[in-house]
Amino acid sequence: MTASDLSEITKKSLAVGAELDKPYHWIHSYVVEDKIFCVHVAPDMETIMKHSAMACFPIDRVYEVKHMIDPSTV
Repeated sequence: MTASDLSEITKKSLAVGAELDKPYHWIHSYVVEDKIFCVHVAPDMETIMKHSAMACFPIDRVYEVKHMIDPSTV
């Protein structure tokens, strides 16, 4: 994907997120070869699915984060 493609995806995601009727926050995304993995904060999976449908972004899976760890977890 080109920088222009990624910019358009970003604009679309932000516009759709602003239209949702529930709190929704896009944290960031990881772009790899032919996929994008996104991290969102939302009240439920349905909100993420609605964002995807409204933006015409395909979703293969949604995972709920149960715990976060980092180097300070020790």
